[in-house]
Amino acid sequence: MQNNLSGHAAIDAFLEMMSAERGAAENTLESYRHDLETAAQFLAQRNKTLVTAQSEDIKACLDDMNIQGFASASQARRLSSLRQFFRFLYTEGMRKDDPTGIVDAPKKKQALPKIMSEDAVSKLLKQAEAEARPQDDMSSYFNAVRLHALLELLYATGMRVSELVSLPDKTVRSNQRFLLVRGKGAKERMVPLSVKAQNILQLYLNLRDRVPEWQDNPWVFPARSESGHLARQVFARDLKALAARAGIPSSAVSPHVLRHAFASHLLQNGADLRAVQQLLGHSDISTTQIYTHVLEERLHQLVTMHHPLAQ
Repeated sequence: MQNNLSGHAAIDAFLEMMSAERGAAENTLESYRHDLETAAQFLAQRNKTLVTAQSEDIKACLDDMNIQGFASASQARRLSSLRQFFRFLYTEGMRKDDPTGIVDAPKKKQALPKIMSEDAVSKLLKQAEAEARPQDDMSSYFNAVRLHALLELLYATGMRVSELVSLPDKTVRSNQRFLLVRGKGAKERMVPLSVKAQNILQLYLNLRDRVPEWQDNPWVFPARSESGHLARQVFARDLKALAARAGIPSSAVSPHVLRHAFASHLLQNGADLRAVQQLLGHSDISTTQIYTHVLEERLHQLVTMHHPLAQ
């Protein structure tokens, strides 16, 4: 390949390689083209081309995106496209260096998890408990008790919704004080159950055992589905409907929001971040650190309330 290949010709050659050698999809190729041609237009204002750009030019390109208000994710994608392109130029002998090598990716702003207050969760649980009272319609009664059990288990353990709906029946039959949960990467962890969660779970299991259709089903929450257990989408739908009946905006409630609430409420009440990490099944403490804003708020309150100079 010629060293004096123009910027546009280099882009075409890069895209041809991505298509032929890596099987990139049409949408992916169009995204690369857009990123590279937009960067080329910016560099032309600096009397540079993509082929001749230096590290400071790439940084200036990203800085310009930031000034224009592009999200950090968009800036990171642009840099990723440029990295791929310059590696191609290096491999083809068109450059002796990679100007993106010393350019740091823009840091993405980590969104704080959406959580519910303790009062809102308590209101939701009371609604579920009220609806799970005995009634003549056994089907409605069973569904209400199941929803109450799902909700109590979720808030008591902080399980992922996929872990909750796919709990094996043998797991809860052997020991209801603790549950053995199989999480991501087939990693197992023990999570304790509150007495209240144990009680509603036992009530639910007693009802489940009276349904002949479910007696040989291997899941705690069986269903007529391809997997054989309750679909997480069904639980999420029922949970939102319950929230609406409790006077809570359904948009503010989801299984994942309750998982966040579990973690945040533990930390607010003095739990250790490492313990919360283990309960949530996070392999890395950095994942759990999205909740550090809760710890910071609690520490601020402690200092304000107890430090002699804070008065």
